[in-house]
Amino acid sequence: MKVAVYGGSFNPLHKGHEAILRHITRDTQYGLVLMVVTPQNPFKAGDPEVSDAEERFRLAREALERHPDIDAKACDIELKMEPPQYTVRTLDALKARHPEDEFTLICGADCLESFPRWKDYQRILLEYGIAVFPRKGYHRGRLRQKLLKENPRYKIELLKMPVIPISSSEIRAAMESGKDMTKWLM
Repeated sequence: MKVAVYGGSFNPLHKGHEAILRHITRDTQYGLVLMVVTPQNPFKAGDPEVSDAEERFRLAREALERHPDIDAKACDIELKMEPPQYTVRTLDALKARHPEDEFTLICGADCLESFPRWKDYQRILLEYGIAVFPRKGYHRGRLRQKLLKENPRYKIELLKMPVIPISSSEIRAAMESGKDMTKWLM
């Protein structure tokens, strides 16, 4: 089965994440989405904005239970791994558990821009591939071409979907200033 691996801190989980999950499960060839809750992004070490990983995993599982029409599962594999939780290690661990499945990383265009800084990014692009959703302020096509110049065998798919107009950091900032952001939460 083709499995989409959508990782992140999901702090908080919001309608943008829901839209991405719906698009992947409805409009792509993936049979399942694994929503991998990461305890700590290696690029954001020491980030005080990251709430408890176990709590975020519980909230992700509950959110997916409220939306049974989304064929996705919350995955805690990174919560059980030794830090740092590099994506390549996560993908390798998933492949070792399910060798019959084909795993693809799902990420936003903002991640595509920084992808060459990721551990073993070349292996991810060659062995697993990525499917990229649009993010405001990032030109996915240009970023994809830049990586393909490095190696034309890289697997980089651009997902055809609208830009999601909200982010977790915007929601956290609004909540800190006293705004009610409940309507944006998943």
